[in-house]
Amino acid sequence: MWWMMGEAGGHYCSKKTDSICGGVCSQETGRFFSFSRLCCALRGVDMKTYIFLLVIVPTCVLAGYIHGQKISYFLRPLWESPPKPFHDIPHYHHENATMETLCKLHGWGVRDYPRRVYDAVLFSNELDILAVRWRELYPYITQFVLLESNSTFTGLPKPLVFAAHRDEFEFVEPRLTYGSLGGRFVKGQNPFYEEAYQRVALDQLLRIAGITDDDLLLMSDVDEIPSRHTINLLRWCDEVPKILHLRLKNYLYSFEFLVDNKSWRASVHRYETGKTRYAHYRQSDEILADAGWHCSFCFRRISEFIFKMKAYSHNDRVRFSHFLNPKRVQRVICKGADLFDMLPEEYTFKDIIGKMGPIPHSFSAVHLPSYLLENAEKYRFLLPGNCVRESE
Repeated sequence: MWWMMGEAGGHYCSKKTDSICGGVCSQETGRFFSFSRLCCALRGVDMKTYIFLLVIVPTCVLAGYIHGQKISYFLRPLWESPPKPFHDIPHYHHENATMETLCKLHGWGVRDYPRRVYDAVLFSNELDILAVRWRELYPYITQFVLLESNSTFTGLPKPLVFAAHRDEFEFVEPRLTYGSLGGRFVKGQNPFYEEAYQRVALDQLLRIAGITDDDLLLMSDVDEIPSRHTINLLRWCDEVPKILHLRLKNYLYSFEFLVDNKSWRASVHRYETGKTRYAHYRQSDEILADAGWHCSFCFRRISEFIFKMKAYSHNDRVRFSHFLNPKRVQRVICKGADLFDMLPEEYTFKDIIGKMGPIPHSFSAVHLPSYLLENAEKYRFLLPGNCVRESE
């Protein structure tokens, strides 16, 4: 007789199964027929499969959770094509060359008088780099336009930092148009919506500042600093492109860590009423080479690094709370590593692999903003060899 009824009824145990599984099935334990079948199935699995199921698979799942973003960035060349190359315009400059000579070298004419120039920025908390920027550009800017909000792009409340320190920028006061904007504090909203909202408000502030057709408008973040001779060239030369991006040297944490020369988002526009809109994306194929500096995350205090990590549009890169640990932040800065433990944002495996690891230290402080060097003691943290930041 091949089948026996278990005590609970309805649960059957096979004598064949009982013999194959070493007596796991019996009349008394017939209710555990399903377990005995699992036992029989596992009896046919070798040790390598056990290791794979119990060790390798969980390890892969954990690695994917921790390093999933790295894997995605490394495979970027497979799922995203590189953008269309810019048309690079060679940049000619020497302090002893006449403006007529420089304009002709660029293929442009020279004007009888210079254009007016407006420098417009959205401000968060970058007081030190703002001072370096405005001192560098001061000789050639008609009007400085600054807008700040009591909300970060991610919807966090923040103080009006510039308003509290406005007296430190008295040198621009006669040429300053300042505006403040109340945040919307929409919970869970994409940070880029708040950023776009603030840029629209900056358009309105520019009109209040008195910008008119054919004035030059500089669109860039506070830490994207065009060199003063670049702005002087563009205000004096005729026939410059209506929209011209600026290629800047790309630094991280200070002028000790030169990443590359690929920063491109800064742009200069010949203003057109009703057409020109303040933006921070690609708007033209023309780009002027070697036009200044982009110093990203160039802060004096550790607390400022942590604030920006939580406040700016890419705050989703803070995947783990220990990323915000002050001691870790300090170690990462001095090492020249990535605060978010990310791979380089490149489009070829060659470029990704070439940039992996910490940024090499640079010991050159040549061709930096003059105000920075003239006030080296105050801004020592921005110069090579001074990676330690203030804790408060």
